[in-house]
Amino acid sequence: MQIIDRKLLDEVSAEAVASPRRRKNRNLHPTDEFPCHRLFNAMEPGSYIRPHRHLDPAKDESMVMVRGRMGVLSFDEIGTIVAARVIGAGDDSFAVDIPHGEFHTVVSLEPGTVFFETKAGPYLPLTDAEKASWAPEENSPETSGYLSRLQERFRP
Repeated sequence: MQIIDRKLLDEVSAEAVASPRRRKNRNLHPTDEFPCHRLFNAMEPGSYIRPHRHLDPAKDESMVMVRGRMGVLSFDEIGTIVAARVIGAGDDSFAVDIPHGEFHTVVSLEPGTVFFETKAGPYLPLTDAEKASWAPEENSPETSGYLSRLQERFRP
């Protein structure tokens, strides 16, 4: 049995702050091949996750906020935002379930944001068909401007 406490959340948040990607995960599942992936994701403002989808019908994805707030976005096939919601720990909306096949991404809205994620394993790198061709790759020159436009959706 593993007890999840503030110390673990603080550790993974500190790792996210120190990471060039501004995010870090702490896996609870023992290997990438394990059939059920359970992990904590710490994500700082400024972290970019390229919009993507999971085409495998077994790979629906659920996220539950543990600390902080984040914006969740879904897109149609050509990159138009079809939904944008804020979820936050302790808020009325605090979790999201994303069906396979739906393009999506998340943006951190507060320092120290941590969410619990679960989806089917095994881990497989995203295929070209799962990556949003209309969104910039991570670390490309266009990333900063694109991320800023996504974050704008959540500014008061």
